[in-house]
Amino acid sequence: MVTTGAADSKTATAIQFVKTIIEHDEHQLEGVFFYQAGVSNANTLTSMPSDELQALSQWQSLVEQHQINLYLCITAAEKRGMTDEEQLNNIAPCFVVAGLGELVELTNKCDRVIQL
Repeated sequence: MVTTGAADSKTATAIQFVKTIIEHDEHQLEGVFFYQAGVSNANTLTSMPSDELQALSQWQSLVEQHQINLYLCITAAEKRGMTDEEQLNNIAPCFVVAGLGELVELTNKCDRVIQL
């Protein structure tokens, strides 16, 4: 679970952690759930300076290369000005809009949940 914003250094740690899990066959990644400030990772309107972490492009690459599921809490996103409404959509398409019920289902499938 990612609860840190796109500009937070812990988000870089989360991205690296996911890459490490994928590279090693000892564990299986069921998905990454974005909650609280973590939903900002999916905002297509966020513009980061070129010399800083490009979190959204990193998450997109992970989805494209490894077909992982990125779940976005829509309630937390809406509280932060994000929407999946057709004309106003500012949520990157690599994210699956979900609710806390999806988080419960994910945690039931897993033997560990890690929050960054």
